[in-house]
Amino acid sequence: MHRPSHNKLKKLSFLFCFLFGFHYFCTMIQPIACSINVGGRLLSLSLPLVMGIVNATPDSFYAASRAQTEHDIAARADELVGEGAAIIDVGACSTRPGSNPADADEEMSRLRTALAAVRRAQPDAVVSVDTFRPDVARMAVEEYGAAIVNDVSEGGVGGVDGPAARQAEGVPEMFAMVARLRVPYILTSVRSDMETMLLAFAREVEVLHGLGVADIILDPGFGFGKDLAGNYAVMARLHRLHALRLPILVGVSRKSMVTRLLGCGPDQALHGTTALHAAALLQGAGILRVHDVRPAVEACRVVAEIISNAPQGVFPAGIQPLKSDKNVIRLS
Repeated sequence: MHRPSHNKLKKLSFLFCFLFGFHYFCTMIQPIACSINVGGRLLSLSLPLVMGIVNATPDSFYAASRAQTEHDIAARADELVGEGAAIIDVGACSTRPGSNPADADEEMSRLRTALAAVRRAQPDAVVSVDTFRPDVARMAVEEYGAAIVNDVSEGGVGGVDGPAARQAEGVPEMFAMVARLRVPYILTSVRSDMETMLLAFAREVEVLHGLGVADIILDPGFGFGKDLAGNYAVMARLHRLHALRLPILVGVSRKSMVTRLLGCGPDQALHGTTALHAAALLQGAGILRVHDVRPAVEACRVVAEIISNAPQGVFPAGIQPLKSDKNVIRLS
């Protein structure tokens, strides 16, 4: 029996490695999805966008973000849009570590007040609802026109303390609900490191696409299931999420990964937050979820200018020069 020579085996091995590497390179440089469909109109992500937070809760970790009366919620919505927010994210159930989450009825009651006030104040705003409960998401979308579902539980796999087994096998209820509602979905990881996050995201995105969910945004979930070092390890590897060819949302605003590192409270965490925003934007983050809109908008502009003037190949594959300003909702 004829056996290939050692040199021939080396050549075949080299050819295989070359072809695999070339295929991987070609895959990596494909453009990332740069728009999402919100209520029938395309919202461009060719420039980074800022999502402003409205917390209709009495116990969110950053007191200045809380707004419970209709007047305060409307004023907060006006402030966010006036400073350049492209999306208003409305939540009514605190998920901070150590919190006692509101039950579904209380969350719905708070959201009805908040969403109605936001709609009256800013009828043209793109609104997302921050909830891990499928029925609450349905109410917000069907009754108040919320255009995006922002789920911090990774489809029910866990919560603020990290991943846990789903209660039943099969399609997660939130995945099925988002498919039924036909709205963009923010899939937030509760995994502790980038490797397990990528594997879980890949499986979950496949399920969501199979259900017909077209617009998926990945959130690495800073503060969810990660310790301090883990949060910074994920930030250092954020660009690896581009392998999934989906937009990336980063929510680090005034969180404990800033306050614990700097030894300050949330009130003093803006500068650290802005530093993390710059790090995320330089790795291709498409949306920043923030308490402080104007500093985030300014960070987006500065980093976009750096990237647009950088030599080709300086930034990770998939991050292209940001020259278009044709966002459906302009940054003011």
